[in-house]
Amino acid sequence: MKQYIVFDMDGVLFDSEQLISRCWKEVGAKMGLPHIYETFLDCVGTTQKNTQAVFQRTYPGVSYDQFQKGCRAGFFGHVDAHGMPLKSGARALLHHLREANWGIGLASSTRRVLVQSQLEGVGLWHYFDQVVTGDQLERSKPAPDIYLMACRALGVAPEAAWAVEDSYNGIRSAAAAGMRPIMVPDLLPPTPELEPLLWGRFDSLLQLRDRLAKELD
Repeated sequence: MKQYIVFDMDGVLFDSEQLISRCWKEVGAKMGLPHIYETFLDCVGTTQKNTQAVFQRTYPGVSYDQFQKGCRAGFFGHVDAHGMPLKSGARALLHHLREANWGIGLASSTRRVLVQSQLEGVGLWHYFDQVVTGDQLERSKPAPDIYLMACRALGVAPEAAWAVEDSYNGIRSAAAAGMRPIMVPDLLPPTPELEPLLWGRFDSLLQLRDRLAKELD
């Protein structure tokens, strides 16, 4: 029987959350914004629209556009110079799943134009049968909408598919959709609240590859 899996992108396939958090800290320090890292963590796994709402609620009167302009300059400056950093095992896992004829989806809160250009830039775009992005729906993670849409696009019932996430909002979204959430932690460790929602937790994508292979033996 064909198996299906849906991935988040940032923090799961790309080692980008560390870079983004560094940019937030640098720009936040220049602008004199307190507790900027804690604010960043509140925004992990959500859309740009929701991030802006959190930022403006936390720092009323501060220009979000100015802040993001500085963050984008730092982020894309690094990517242009060094390339988009991949998580260890990302390519190997996707290749294994493709060879095993899995249906593979992506559910990222990032805008589609960035998702496609970044995945194409590292040669991963072709692995995905369906891609759903944050600008295709109104409600962002932790609402289940993006995972429900990804499952519909793949033609699979949510309860028959896995979802791979690193963020709390992503795990909540996948669980609310009825999927089997898998956490590969990045910046955020699992919490007692999240543990009951998880089908599994793995320290790396290579560990996940080996576990999924065993699941189908």
